[in-house]
Amino acid sequence: MEKITRYSAILTVFLEAYAAIPSAVPSDVHYELMIDNQRKHYELLKMGFSKKQVFIHAAIFHFQIKEDGKIWILVNNTDLLVADELIENGVSREDIVIGFQHPTVRKYTGYAVA
Repeated sequence: MEKITRYSAILTVFLEAYAAIPSAVPSDVHYELMIDNQRKHYELLKMGFSKKQVFIHAAIFHFQIKEDGKIWILVNNTDLLVADELIENGVSREDIVIGFQHPTVRKYTGYAVA
């Protein structure tokens, strides 16, 4: 349980830091941080109206901490190597699952398979 609490804090700080980065393009698009500590889901959304007045609602990151304490990276719509960032912040490589990779190729990622 202590590990889950620590990993929850790491994910929250990571997402808050990313959400605080100012956008290079001024618009009505902003970040929304969605944290569900009960179900252990951590998500950063981009939403709002673009300059072309198109509504945007997109997941930037989505993580889940499973009951076994492993962090599943479900969405990473950036060029950041998120798993490496998590390791630098204290997450064990063996506790990271690249969830958006098919189970048959996870063994080649260098991280946990499930």
